[in-house]
Amino acid sequence: MEKLITLDEFIIEGQKNIPGATGELSKLLRDIGVASKIINRDLSKAGLVENILGETGSTNVQGEEVKKLDEFANDILIRYLKAGGECCGIASEEEDTFVSFHDEPQCRNAKYLVLFDPLDGSSNIDCNAPVGTIFSIYKRLSPLGTSCTNADFLQAGTEQTAAGYVIYGSSTMLVYTTGDGVNGFTLDTAIGEFCLSHEDIKTPENGRIYSANQGNYHDFPAGVKKYVDYCQSDDNKKPFSLRYIGSMVADFHRNLLKGGIFIYPESVKSGKGKLRLMYECNPLAFIQEQADGKASTGTIRILEVTPTELHQRVPVYVGSEGNVNHLLSYL
Repeated sequence: MEKLITLDEFIIEGQKNIPGATGELSKLLRDIGVASKIINRDLSKAGLVENILGETGSTNVQGEEVKKLDEFANDILIRYLKAGGECCGIASEEEDTFVSFHDEPQCRNAKYLVLFDPLDGSSNIDCNAPVGTIFSIYKRLSPLGTSCTNADFLQAGTEQTAAGYVIYGSSTMLVYTTGDGVNGFTLDTAIGEFCLSHEDIKTPENGRIYSANQGNYHDFPAGVKKYVDYCQSDDNKKPFSLRYIGSMVADFHRNLLKGGIFIYPESVKSGKGKLRLMYECNPLAFIQEQADGKASTGTIRILEVTPTELHQRVPVYVGSEGNVNHLLSYL
């Protein structure tokens, strides 16, 4: 029987190939892996445990209702990242501003910071549809030993050290990149370990799936409407399949493996777009490019967008390079 390669083993082996590696990033990735196991455990009990489903009664900085499991996942990630000591601070979709760990002695000389969406697609929780955690890791710009600053977090996506996501579905998978390809690990619940299951993931150059909220069609820009019309027409020999879950990480994961395009444009209702540059678009764009795909706002490569605020929103077209280029031709 082929030997299972655990996430920890894979990270440690990869560290050996990086000159001067100190193990801090490896430890940080393992901390995120452990936190995601805790989140997965409680998600799997969501229908059985009282007071874990539903809203908290509060809204986040975007004005959205906060689910109880949103809050739980956010707290778990903060707790494990703070305790691990390899992270100087975090920014989260659920927090108004960044959180510095400078008051924690073990974190004062940490050189990394983490931005995350603790539970992407949380509106799906009550109906048992897939949800996920998305994370992005950067090196701090401020001096070691000082409190991190807003400028540390407002770095372009090109500066990411690592990015990844965990999808909680029929199985739980952690997918990440450090800029040297994309690898996926499936949680083996029998041994409690993420094990390598999808090595060196590459997205097909073209796919026949498009993922868009078709209900917003009449609010789409004219060029996006034309592309959607093309996907539905017989002009391309066979209409594309529409697949839209309403959880970006779930739609992205399927298209990453099978090929296709995820579309969330600006519209009359969402202004500059709905999805967040720092918590969703940058990390997934980094992964997509590392898997030979493409990610654009429609006018610029997503990773080259200059961030101006933590909760900045942008349009996003991400997926197979051929599909994204075809859509951009209509814009």
